[in-house]
Amino acid sequence: MRRPLLWLLGGFVLSALNVRAHPVAQGAIDIVVSADHIEVKVRVSDEEAFVAEAFGVKNQGNATLEGVRERHGQYLLIHLHLRVDEIAVNGRLIEIIPPQETKPEGLIGYLFWFNLPLGHRPPARLHLEEDVLNEFVFAPGNRWEASYIVRIAKRNEVMREGLLLTSRQPLFFDLAAAGEGTNKSESRLQKWQMALAFLRHGIAHILGGYDHLLFVAGLVLAVASLWDLLKVVTAFTVAHTITLTLAVLDVVRLSDRIVEPMIAASIVFVALQNLFAPARSRGWTRLGVAFGFGLFHGLGFAGGLLHAMEGMQGVAIATAIAAFSIGVEIGHQIVGLPLFAGMQLTRAYSRRSSDPERVPRWLLRAGSSVICVAGGIYLVAALR
Repeated sequence: MRRPLLWLLGGFVLSALNVRAHPVAQGAIDIVVSADHIEVKVRVSDEEAFVAEAFGVKNQGNATLEGVRERHGQYLLIHLHLRVDEIAVNGRLIEIIPPQETKPEGLIGYLFWFNLPLGHRPPARLHLEEDVLNEFVFAPGNRWEASYIVRIAKRNEVMREGLLLTSRQPLFFDLAAAGEGTNKSESRLQKWQMALAFLRHGIAHILGGYDHLLFVAGLVLAVASLWDLLKVVTAFTVAHTITLTLAVLDVVRLSDRIVEPMIAASIVFVALQNLFAPARSRGWTRLGVAFGFGLFHGLGFAGGLLHAMEGMQGVAIATAIAAFSIGVEIGHQIVGLPLFAGMQLTRAYSRRSSDPERVPRWLLRAGSSVICVAGGIYLVAALR
């Protein structure tokens, strides 16, 4: 009885994952360097393990939750690639830490041990790459991926934190240079490098977040002028930046059972407003909608950043949040500005006709209808 129930639960969870709007699992990695070995502690969500289980090799045996987590540990060992001084080193899984025992709670902990070759001098350079979940397709042209915030320590001394590791951003770290101390110019360079990494991460995160892009598209379709666009975007940006910051700082937390349906509902609401109350799709009413729903989108942006940033210092957290938020906004504009420009060109061309609003009105209705259907699909999935 236990196995069928587990598979039923897993099927329910995985069916929801298949229609989720963000194909990104977020976690954290702590690396501790010693003279003859390197310990790597990886903290991941159950979501990451379930995705690998759902799309990976079938009929792997033990169908319990413990079995899924154990298999994911072996999966990580294959998809994390560590080189020390340009030499590939092999590791082994030595411990699985259940979510209730990790800090913060809710993430599975995996402790890996990488032995250095006999007679190898103390490590000078680390090179870490990962391709976790990259073999699984989320949607055409969009694969699943995992990202990790990395902290590196030598014995008990933290050398760097807030480093970002993704499939597109491998991690290179010079242990020898870090051990000699960091002057002010190097410290500034490190902060800029971290900011750039999180800015890129914010852009990639939003371009893979179909739910947020649909909401922004619904807002932009109804915009009549550049001034209206600026006001709507500002309202949305201020709102999601507030809740993103509060969520990452662990001041405000809401369950995904609330956040995901509200984000999906925001898509449907904006699309329906465009279709049936176009007069209210501009002005203060639309600004209130952009701000109100933007608060929930900010909680969605936070995602696993709360868990992944645990233990980071205040300045590093502030830099990461600011850069990530700017990246998210750039991602919005990559989609929003061309859409706005296209609508404006259509209006300019249509002025020569007897009914200058006919084509723009048709585009608004057609685009909003598509957005409404897509939002409805997300809403049904989020409420299941």
